[in-house]
Amino acid sequence: MIVVLIVACEVGFWVLLALGLALRYLARMPRTGAAVLLMEPLLELVLLIVTAIDLKNGAPADWKHGLAAVYIGFTVAYGHYTIKWVDGHFAHRFAGGPRPVKRYGLARAQHEGKLWVRTVVMAAVAAALLQLAIWYVGDGGDTRSLHEWQLTTLRIVAVHGVIALTEFIWQKKDPGRTTADEEAARPPQKTLS
Repeated sequence: MIVVLIVACEVGFWVLLALGLALRYLARMPRTGAAVLLMEPLLELVLLIVTAIDLKNGAPADWKHGLAAVYIGFTVAYGHYTIKWVDGHFAHRFAGGPRPVKRYGLARAQHEGKLWVRTVVMAAVAAALLQLAIWYVGDGGDTRSLHEWQLTTLRIVAVHGVIALTEFIWQKKDPGRTTADEEAARPPQKTLS
């Protein structure tokens, strides 16, 4: 039941997001669209409550409960960012909004660093929820799966940290701009006179 609820929450997230943005930009009902977007956190609250009830009713703590905690952590850390990102692209595409900014160089590396901080927040929220579940189950239950999920969140933070670090070391250059050094290295062009 928990896995079905996680899938339903994910589908619900995107349905509410599409509906909210459609109301906001296509139907020209910004307040109604905002109200729909504000319903997003209710999905995670339902998932949290159902997971707690499932554990209270004696279900063994397993990977499904761990996945629910990580999903909630991800939504806490990335939910608002995702909505804002999709909103910017939707506004550009359907409402004449500005083109979303593509980042290169140091700006891209800094952005990736900020995303890594969000991943740290995701891991902290998920680890805290997992620890609460471990305490909730108590000594009588098998909580190995929940401990494994805590380690998985640390691995996610480490992998994303390496990715963020590579963005600082090997900064992606803007393909539309050339540096002064590249300009000077080009051979002079012949002109017809």
